[in-house]
Amino acid sequence: MSPEALTRTETFAAWTYYPELLERPVPRYTSYPTAAEFVEESFEERQRAALQALRGPVSLYLHIPYCQEICWYCGCNTGAANKTQRLGAYLEALHHEIELVARNLHPSVQVSRIAFGGGSPNAIKPTDFVRLIDRLTVNFRLIKPVISIELDPRSLAADWFLAVRGIGVVKASLGVQTLDAKVQAAIGRVQPREQIERAVEGLRKAGVDSINFDLMYGLPFQDDAILADTLDQSVAMGADRIALFGYAHVPHMIPRQKRIDASELPDQRARFRMAAQGHARLVGAGYNAVGFDHFALPDDDLARAAAEGTLRRNFQGFTDDQAPVLIGLGASSISEFPEVFVQNEKNAGRYRMLLGADQFTGRKGVVRTADDRRRGTIITDLLCRGRAVVDADLLVTARERLEPFIQRGL
Repeated sequence: MSPEALTRTETFAAWTYYPELLERPVPRYTSYPTAAEFVEESFEERQRAALQALRGPVSLYLHIPYCQEICWYCGCNTGAANKTQRLGAYLEALHHEIELVARNLHPSVQVSRIAFGGGSPNAIKPTDFVRLIDRLTVNFRLIKPVISIELDPRSLAADWFLAVRGIGVVKASLGVQTLDAKVQAAIGRVQPREQIERAVEGLRKAGVDSINFDLMYGLPFQDDAILADTLDQSVAMGADRIALFGYAHVPHMIPRQKRIDASELPDQRARFRMAAQGHARLVGAGYNAVGFDHFALPDDDLARAAAEGTLRRNFQGFTDDQAPVLIGLGASSISEFPEVFVQNEKNAGRYRMLLGADQFTGRKGVVRTADDRRRGTIITDLLCRGRAVVDADLLVTARERLEPFIQRGL
C-alpha cells in the first residue's frame, strides 16, 4: 500500500477514519459462532443433555416478546401486546418451561443472576412479573440472585415501581435511543424527557442502584449536535451506564424498518464521527469506556469488572456476570452452554404448542467445536480487554487480512 493511501485520512475526536477498512461488514459479536450461523433443526436432545450435564452457578434470561408499541427500528423478536388472551397464553407456556428446565437440572445448579428482556417485560402486568419470580423461586435454587430488567419508559406505570421494590430488582435498562423530538418521530418512538425522568426517579426510589440508558447514533435526521444534546441530557439525568449503539438499517431483514426514511440516514463517515465524538463526550463526562460501545461510571459494577479484567460478553452484551452458563427461557431466547448454543422456537404460537406437549423448544443452534471456543476466547479478549494472545496457527491464516490494520499501526 502506498504511503499516500495511508495519509489520506481524517481524525475525529482522536479516532482515525479509514473508510477502506470499514467497507467489509463484520458481526457485532455477542458470541462465536454468531447467531447468523445457527442451523435450523431440532436441538431438543442437545438442549436436554446440556441442561442435565450442568453443575454449579448459572444465570437465567427470560424473554418477553411483547411491547405496548412497536418501534420501527427494532430488530428484537417482539409483537404488539394488544390481546390479553395472547399474553396470558404465553405466560402460561413460560411457567411450564421454567418447570420443565428445572426438572432436568442437577441439585448443585444454583442461579446467581436473573435478567428479564424483550420486547418489553413491562408489557405484562406487574402482578404477572411477581408470579414469574415466584415460579422461579419455587423451581430453581436461587442464591441471592442479582435481578435486572429492561423497561419501556412509555408504559412504565406506577404499580411497576412497587413490584420492582418488592422483588428486589437492582439493575434496570431504559430504552431511550434519542431525546430529539424530530428523530423520535422518524423512528416511531416518541417519548418526552419527562417520561424518562419519571422512570429514573421511580426506579431510584424503588431501590434500583444501576440504571442503563440505551442510546443510538446513525438515526434519521440525527447530526452531531443532536447526539451531543441527547448524551448531555442522559448524563444530567444520572444514568449509571450508557450503551451507545449504531443503528443498523436492514429493511430486507426487518420489514418494520421500511417505515424509516433511508434518505435521511447519516452516511458512513458521519456515523464514524458520531461514534468517536460520543465516546469522547462520555469519557469527558466521567464515564469509563467499557468495550467498544458501553460506558459506565467508575463505581458501577460494569466499570469495575472492566478495570479488574473480569468483564465478559454474552448475548445480552457486556456484563460483569461470571456464571459460565446462561439458560434462556421464553420464545427466541438463547442458551449458552460451553459446547452448544441453543435458540428456542421464535414463533410464540409454536413455542406454546411445543411446551403444551412437554417438549423442549430448542429449534436452532450450533455445536461449538474446540476451535470455535478457541476463536471465541480471542474475540472476547479483544472486545473486553483490548488485547488477545493469538496462537501461531491461527495467526498464519489471519496474517494477510490483518496486514492492512498493522500497516496503519492499529
